[in-house]
Amino acid sequence: MIGKLLPVLLAVIGVGGGVGAGLALKPAPSEMAMENPCGDVGHDMAHADDTHDSKAEDNEEDLREYVKLNNQFLVPVVSDQLIEALVVMSLSIEVSAGQSEMIFSREPKLRDAFLQVLFDHANIGGFRGEFTNAKNLEVLKTALTEVAQKIAGDTVSGILITDIARQDV
Repeated sequence: MIGKLLPVLLAVIGVGGGVGAGLALKPAPSEMAMENPCGDVGHDMAHADDTHDSKAEDNEEDLREYVKLNNQFLVPVVSDQLIEALVVMSLSIEVSAGQSEMIFSREPKLRDAFLQVLFDHANIGGFRGEFTNAKNLEVLKTALTEVAQKIAGDTVSGILITDIARQDV
């Protein structure tokens, strides 16, 4: 008898807990009143001039494309002339709208330059320890962006590291 009641009791407790959490995390009425029909919290018609700048940034963001490079990058981490780990990463390039084909046409040269930057980063110890540290990744992304801008010009505004993994050997 208890074996049949236990699943029902657990279901009731779970539903009750979910409803309680929903009520506890519900936004205050003052926050809901400021919500406009588009779902943007905190913006109403009285602040329309303030939102103009953010809309300009959104339009600027709309003028960007993200070009995912076809293959991953494989970078060996060498210590004492032995490979101690392999780092695998995928990169995307943030470019001006309509410039994807130009990036694909220059992909071999970009990959070569990116590999050189990645090997240099590995040789200075950038993939040892906390290699996913924000400071470490920012240094790497800046170096990759600079080399991409040398090859593709100012159409490149940034590099995105979309995947990164380290496998110790």
